[in-house]
Amino acid sequence: MNLLTIAELAKDEIDGLLSRAAALKERHKKGIPHHPLRGKTLGLIFEKSSTRTRVSFETAMYHLGGDAIFISGKDSQIGRGEPIKDTARVMSRYVDAIVIRTFGHEIIEEYAKYSSVPVINGLTDTHHPCQVLADVMTVIEKKGTYNGMKVCWIGDGNNMANSWIEAAAVLGFELKLACPKGYWPSKEFLEKLKAAGDPEILITDNVEEAAADADVLNTDVWASMGQEEEAEKRKKAFAGFQINKKILKLSKKGAIVMHCLPAHRGEEITEDVLEGPHSVVWDEAENRLHIQKAILERLLVDGGR
Repeated sequence: MNLLTIAELAKDEIDGLLSRAAALKERHKKGIPHHPLRGKTLGLIFEKSSTRTRVSFETAMYHLGGDAIFISGKDSQIGRGEPIKDTARVMSRYVDAIVIRTFGHEIIEEYAKYSSVPVINGLTDTHHPCQVLADVMTVIEKKGTYNGMKVCWIGDGNNMANSWIEAAAVLGFELKLACPKGYWPSKEFLEKLKAAGDPEILITDNVEEAAADADVLNTDVWASMGQEEEAEKRKKAFAGFQINKKILKLSKKGAIVMHCLPAHRGEEITEDVLEGPHSVVWDEAENRLHIQKAILERLLVDGGR
């Protein structure tokens, strides 16, 4: 079993991961050792820079008794053009699972095709499943459940937005996305999703409409990795697509504010909101560690069952 997108998981599988992550977090807080992955090794193949994904997976592996090996594209034969299928088959002989952080989603799909060990998506240009699973875990911590929640996404229709859309489709909560015209999730992606069901999802270019009565406000940077050359153009297009006090007042009383980080204060979110009482971004970041542990345990101990 691999974990490439949220859409590939059934509702009971997601619920199982969320429940297990909460249990592992509680166990960790109590200082109870848990080493089911002793003797196991995780390979981290990263072609994009990372703080939270790398550190959370490495720490998760150590907490579970295993080891992790980090491989950057520039320091390996990957950076010299070795075919993906060759790297995947060789790595499968060395490690017990592979986390890949890369650009096009087709890259990770090819790794998964040729790998004989589980492949986990640490981020691609179109999906970020581990982050959104941690986000949903945080919603449950703060709100008690995701059922009946109204989630608002403000900003780019990027990999985070795509994974939130898939989570809403599988889990059944309400999702509203406010994205500038020209920066919506791809038509192909939305049509594929609609063909699989009829999720309660609204996409608009009206921030106030999306934020009204929301339980959860969520955002991401306006220009993701690989889009640096578009930064100035995006600043103009995304002006107004920001979580600030005005938008927060439109949401439901007690709403929580989320951001996958890193944050560009003053752009997609204001300093006062990010550091304010509604912000749960630091708990959200911590939960990356615990959801990664649940994923690794599921793939390497339970065999994906």
